[in-house]
Amino acid sequence: MVILPTVAVNAMNENSNQTMTITPKALTSENFTAFGDVIEVNDNKQHFTINDGFTERYHDLAEVDVSNQGGRTLINIFRSTPLALPIAVKMMERHPLSSQAFIPMGNQPYLVVVAPRGELDPSEIKVFIATAKQGVNYHAGTWHHYCLALNAVSDFIVVDRGGSGDNCDVIDLDGSLVISQMLSQTSQENG
Repeated sequence: MVILPTVAVNAMNENSNQTMTITPKALTSENFTAFGDVIEVNDNKQHFTINDGFTERYHDLAEVDVSNQGGRTLINIFRSTPLALPIAVKMMERHPLSSQAFIPMGNQPYLVVVAPRGELDPSEIKVFIATAKQGVNYHAGTWHHYCLALNAVSDFIVVDRGGSGDNCDVIDLDGSLVISQMLSQTSQENG
């Protein structure tokens, strides 16, 4: 069973108290392609046997892009503490010079909050639920929220860029996008 959130979004009209509900999508390669890559074991991905037949290699799962302006690859561990509900989305960030990958090290799901490249349009923000067996690789310039762990403190391997140049743009939001409650449903019900 996977925990899926319900996301309430206050209407963009300042004179309205209406609330819309957005149900996050289960994270798949197909529905995430505009934002980046899903890193997971999947028979649809290129894979082959190595190490005398004892290892199956799932090959080239993400487009790591860090070389702009002489950048270099960094491998980090981020430890994320879950936020208490409701979660008001008060910021989005992007890395214009590189991709950034998050690969969970534990067994908890997490939320992925993203918006397309270009000028940030809050009405284009999407929310995905990722299982503990899925990582994400944000393409350069993709807007995203920092990692939103669910249920417990969670560690993530993060692959991103080191080097000169300004590679992090942050925009403050008014908090009207609110992750309000969690519902238990299976991922097949919401795929």
